[in-house]
Amino acid sequence: MMLRKYPILKWTLIVFTSLIILLVGFGWWFMNLIPKRDQAIKNTQIENLSYLSENIQPSKGRILTIVTSTNKMGTSGKSTGYELTELSRAYYVFKANGFEVDVASPKGGEPPVVIDDEDMGKYDFAFLNDSIAQNKVKNSIPVAEINPENYEAVFFAGGKGAMFDFPNNKKIQAIIRNLYQSNKVIGAVCHGPAALVNVTLNDNSSLIKNKKISSFTNKEELLLISDAKTIFPFLLQEELEKNGAKFNEGNMYLEQVSHDNNLITGQNPWSTWLVAETMIKQLGHTPKHREITGEENAVKVLNTFEKEGKKEAKKLIDQICIIEKKPMARVLIAKHSIIAIMKGDFGLFYNLLALTSYAKKKNKK
Repeated sequence: MMLRKYPILKWTLIVFTSLIILLVGFGWWFMNLIPKRDQAIKNTQIENLSYLSENIQPSKGRILTIVTSTNKMGTSGKSTGYELTELSRAYYVFKANGFEVDVASPKGGEPPVVIDDEDMGKYDFAFLNDSIAQNKVKNSIPVAEINPENYEAVFFAGGKGAMFDFPNNKKIQAIIRNLYQSNKVIGAVCHGPAALVNVTLNDNSSLIKNKKISSFTNKEELLLISDAKTIFPFLLQEELEKNGAKFNEGNMYLEQVSHDNNLITGQNPWSTWLVAETMIKQLGHTPKHREITGEENAVKVLNTFEKEGKKEAKKLIDQICIIEKKPMARVLIAKHSIIAIMKGDFGLFYNLLALTSYAKKKNKK
């Protein structure tokens, strides 16, 4: 009776109910685009990974990895630490290629860690199950105790905590200066290049001046943390540019690596594999063969989509999934559709959803 008396209320209820049904239906369809995780992956051991357990390489020296000791983002109270995937993947590239790996941090001991279950792959879970690796992490060496002459290279893992305890650490600066001036290799990924911003060489020149550098970009930072300018001491891209770096920016949240002689830097977590393997090359070795992960294949598809469009991206999916029969982590493509919504680009959102659906048809796993 009330609905007859108030037709506007009737149509409001109809529209509202229809929207609820559409949203529920879309949510169900979207979730069906994403494959369910094989829970057995969490039990991965290093002996299950042929890259690590077969064709063991002769010893080639030592590489130092450094992670943050900071567990909070300034006064914001937001938790942080080092990104596990950025350490684990580099760690295993170095190990597989014959290098012993040490883990250090500004304070030493057990550093805080950020683990994003959705980004974890078999190497990352293997790292958590690796008693030797975990012992090194939980008993990280204080950087004050590091003798840089013992190492062929240093690698700085990211994590937002690095923005607070890397830039002004004099011992970190001394390690970088010593290795760089000894013609050894410096690598860093995501927020790891924060270690480079204030490094000066013996002639008082800035290490990064006129060097091609990649790191987490302003756009990537501000999309995820809108008040980043007030939380962090600086935006990393801006600080690198301020100190003379030639900033090399790639597509948001996709692989981008800069190689400037002995200085090798990556934009974000998806750049870690390539940063580590480029370091191996710069050290004078051919990287051991490694099966490309499904996530890396998805990154290739997304980069192709950004540069050449949907048609070419579909061709690449066909190549990877049908001809080569390689894995495809389409969940990453789906995530980029969500990023498109965050950017307010609904056309991009639709195209990436279509690409995710296409990848599902071609790769049933």
